[in-house]
Order: sequence, then C-alpha cells, then structure tokens
Amino acid sequence: MAPPPELTAGNKSAGRTARINNPQIPDPNEQTIDGRSAAMEKIVQEARTPNPKPMDGFSYGARVRNSATKSIEIVFWEYQFVDQANKILTRHQFLCGVRIKPNKEKDLEAFSLLRPSDVVNAANVADKSPAGFQERALINRVEYSDGSIWQRRDWNFAEIKLTYKRAIETPWEAEMCRGL
Repeated sequence: MAPPPELTAGNKSAGRTARINNPQIPDPNEQTIDGRSAAMEKIVQEARTPNPKPMDGFSYGARVRNSATKSIEIVFWEYQFVDQANKILTRHQFLCGVRIKPNKEKDLEAFSLLRPSDVVNAANVADKSPAGFQERALINRVEYSDGSIWQRRDWNFAEIKLTYKRAIETPWEAEMCRGL
C-alpha cells in the first residue's frame, strides 16, 4: 500500500472546508508519517500520565483503641447507616491491616464507592434534621500478633469469606483498609 499523497497548498484549504462541512472526511495530515508518529507519541504520553480525574466515593472512619495486652494486626469492622423513618439498615464491612500496640489508638479510614444508604426518604433529607439518621461503627473481629482472635458474638466470618479472599488476593499498596 502506497503512503497517502503529501499535503499541498492547493488541497489544504479545500480539504479543511470539506472536513468542516462533513466530519467523516479524514484529515490527510493524520495519514502522513509525521501525523501518525505524532498520534502514537500522544498515545504514549497519555498512557504515562496518571489519570487526574477524581473518583467519586465515600470515606468511612473509626477510631480504635487497643485495650488488650497484645498488639493488634488485623481489624474487621463495619459502618452501619440506619434510616430511622424507614428502619432501613445499610452496612459496609472493611478489613484493615494495622499494627496497634497495647493501650494505643489508631484512626481507621476506608474508601468505598458505595454510598451510606441505597434508599433515603426525601422528606427526611429535606427536613435536614439529624434525628432521622443514625450512624455507627462496630468492631467485628480483631486478630492479634500472637495469632489469637477476638470476635463479636453475633458476627459470622463465613458471611464474608468470599469477599475476604478476594480482598487479600490483591497486593496491598498504600491503603490501610479495604472494603469487603
């Protein structure tokens, strides 16, 4: 296949006018060696540049105090959101790899794309009274450095076994907590 003809002064303005009127007509500059090289360089530069678009999401936090005599290594916790008017409970569970020494505190923070509640009563939101919503954080399980475990009586590890496996398969980067 022969390369496309070079752009000349004669076809430059006619081609531009045609492309303005019909965007389906390709620009002959894009088909030259220089045009294709510039397009490839642009793609390479875009691939090397981090995506600057912010990601919409929610940050959930809890402060944990280690009152035991041994260090904590892993904390399973959940954030609960209760709409009092509808009695709707939404919960988001998290796994945190942290080291909390005895008698020390640590702020846990988890990022999630999931909003606090899937359903909200519009009348309560318009009212803007905090009495309609209740938030709380619960510690579900703590794993200590010596291998021992404390677990909340009414929490079942089997419920999150698949999401736990998926969460620990991915290498940990800078994040402290992951959603389950």
